[in-house]
Amino acid sequence: MARQISIGLLTEGVTDQRFLKSIVERTFKEISHECSQQITIGEFKEINTSSGLSFVEKVLEAAKTVKRELGFGMTVLCVQADADKKSAKDTYKNKINPAKKALAEKEETEYCKILVAIVPVQEIEAWMLADKELLKSEIRSKKTNAQLGIARPPEKVANPKEIIENAIRIVEKERKRRGHKPLKIAALYQPIGNEIDLKQLDKLPSYQDFKENAREAFRSLNLLHK
Repeated sequence: MARQISIGLLTEGVTDQRFLKSIVERTFKEISHECSQQITIGEFKEINTSSGLSFVEKVLEAAKTVKRELGFGMTVLCVQADADKKSAKDTYKNKINPAKKALAEKEETEYCKILVAIVPVQEIEAWMLADKELLKSEIRSKKTNAQLGIARPPEKVANPKEIIENAIRIVEKERKRRGHKPLKIAALYQPIGNEIDLKQLDKLPSYQDFKENAREAFRSLNLLHK
C-alpha cells in the first residue's frame, strides 16, 4: 500500500509561491523514487500567514495550519527564506534554526513538526537563472547569454532579479518597436517554475541543500534509510 505525504509551502511572497510550487512537488516526487516502498505526494497547500509576525511566528502559524488542514497523516512544511547574500549560514542561524527549535517545543498533535528549509543564495531569482535556455525561451530572445547579461553563474550574481529585469529590458527595446505588449518579470515565475529542468537546478549548491533537507524529511518519516 502506498504511503502518502502532504506538503505545506510557506514562501516570502506570491511570486515565490508560483515559482516554487512545481519545483517542490517534483523534487519530492523524485526523492520518493529513492524509497523502497511506494510513496505518493498527496495534498499540496500554499500557506499564507497573518501580517506583522516575525519569521518564527509565521513558521509556527504555518505549521499549525498544515496540521489542521492537511490531516494527521504524514505532513511536511517547506519554508523559503532567501539568504540575500553569498552564504546561507546567517539565514540558518537567525531564521531556520530558531524556527526549528520553537517548533520542537510544540505538541505533535497540533503542529506539523517536520520543517524543510529552502534557502536560495541571494534571491530565489538565482534559481530562475539556472536554466538559461528556458529563461531565453520565456522572454522570446535568441541573443546570447553574454548579450543578455546572464552569462555568470547564478549564485555568483548579487542581484539576480535585477539581472533578469535588465535582460527583459534588452529584449523589450526591440519588441516595443514592433508593437508587442511589454513583458514583466512577474509573468515568468510560474512558467519557469513549472518547466525548469531539475538537473540544471541541481548544479546550484542551495538547491542541493534543499534537496538534502527534503531527504532528511523522508528519513524523519522513516521512508528513506540512506
